[in-house]
Amino acid sequence: MDFAALPLPERLLITQRGTAFFARRLSELTDDELDGDTLLPGWTRRHLVAHVGYNAAALCRLLDWASSGVETPMYESAEQRGREIDEGATLPPAAIRNLFTHTAARLAERWRSMPASAWDSHVRTAQGRTVPASETAWMRTREVWIHAVDLGNGGRFGEFPDVVLDGVLADVVTLWRARDRGAGLSLCVDGRPSIEIQASEPTTTSVSGPLAAVVRWATGRGAVGVDIKGEETSPAWL
Repeated sequence: MDFAALPLPERLLITQRGTAFFARRLSELTDDELDGDTLLPGWTRRHLVAHVGYNAAALCRLLDWASSGVETPMYESAEQRGREIDEGATLPPAAIRNLFTHTAARLAERWRSMPASAWDSHVRTAQGRTVPASETAWMRTREVWIHAVDLGNGGRFGEFPDVVLDGVLADVVTLWRARDRGAGLSLCVDGRPSIEIQASEPTTTSVSGPLAAVVRWATGRGAVGVDIKGEETSPAWL
């Protein structure tokens, strides 16, 4: 199932469902629990929520670029992005929660008010990729669904729609191949043909299981519900 092949309103609906999924997980954390660790090394939940909030603001800048034709990058630099997250993590709990809520609402409003002709306008991501503005739907979808799990308070990949899991897995495989990683790795999702990451290499590691479990492992979120023969740790993808 291909996320990009869905009609744009359906893509945006899945994005909004992911935002609600993240919001629900966040609402279940006490203010003190925001100081706790996430599944991302070196980041507290404060850092993660600030990052998700500022990501929405950055995507708004891409939509402004697409609508106006005036270049407005997501971030001034990688260093500026890092400083912003670190500073956001120091905000009081109520301010961190409001940062997420308000930027998510602003992004949703930007999408609603986008001129039809602007969706095909090209913008540049923080990684330097040139993409149509419609790609912001997938960029935000991946962000909110995965980071809801990263909060570490009960979110599961098994709660993701299959179209999101398929899209994440496709992204991971594409990045592994582009960066020459995953030699000898074979992914075997139940009921599907296996995926050989570097087809020219003999298989030395196979990871098999349900789609959600394979995606969890591939994104570096742990080996739960997969059968691994070979290397236990997945290659880095970001």
